[in-house]
Amino acid sequence: MSVGIRIVDAPVSRRDDNRAHRYIIDHIKPGQQIRRRIAVTNLSDRRHRVQLYPAAAAVHKDGFAFAPGRTGNELTRWVRLEHDELVLDPDETATVWTEITVAKHATGGEHYGVVWAEISPERDPSKQVRHAARAGVRIYLSVGPGGEPRSDFRIDDLTATRAADGAPMVTAHVKNTGGRALDLTGKLTLSNGPGGAFAGPFNVNAGTVGRGRSTVATTALDPRLPGGAWTARLTLSSGLVTRETTGRITISTPQRDGKPQTALLTLGGLVSVVAALLVAYAYRRRSRAR
Repeated sequence: MSVGIRIVDAPVSRRDDNRAHRYIIDHIKPGQQIRRRIAVTNLSDRRHRVQLYPAAAAVHKDGFAFAPGRTGNELTRWVRLEHDELVLDPDETATVWTEITVAKHATGGEHYGVVWAEISPERDPSKQVRHAARAGVRIYLSVGPGGEPRSDFRIDDLTATRAADGAPMVTAHVKNTGGRALDLTGKLTLSNGPGGAFAGPFNVNAGTVGRGRSTVATTALDPRLPGGAWTARLTLSSGLVTRETTGRITISTPQRDGKPQTALLTLGGLVSVVAALLVAYAYRRRSRAR
């Protein structure tokens, strides 16, 4: 039992903004209205009744957070859906218009919400727990006079480290210096490594960053990468804003049983050399005895 929901098409003014193809994102003055067309698909193998409704959301230090159930906020009072219920056959898709009309005395700033599509099973009186499947389209709506607040961010402190399981990783601190929330995606590439090696690109995990907040962008690397110095290039984007930083990092030698792996390898090599010398010495003594 599952359902899918997506934006059908972004407005002309945001065709080049990849976020606008996934979420409802805009800047609007009090008293004005925007419309978006969303597509809802029944991804299950049976006919289902799909409920559509707006609900509250927020952006805090841990990223974009959905309010429980159908909890509302100021934004959800402005949302009107063409249909609040659909009956869809397996793999059937229907489109629904979403209208957001901002109140004339709306609170300025960025408002967050989500349009949910939910499939709930028929209520069974014998069961106290009922499972539902839902998918949503986020809403980032900036409200205020004048033009849209600028989006921007800064990348600092590019560092190589190791996770608790010993896997190599690269971290960077990202500060949202603009006036809107960010949804960061990006890539990390490595070059000029040991012996001139290069690696990547690797996907970066950064997520949603609220206005004035910071986050740590994390990139998990291939555990087989050798330790040593590398040149790292990190590229992050949110919508039409892209920032890049390059720095020299050092990936430490992986640990094994509390000791550097290279030390174990060196010790192993030394033992092999000693064993070979002992064999050669014994062979020479035997030859002289003959």
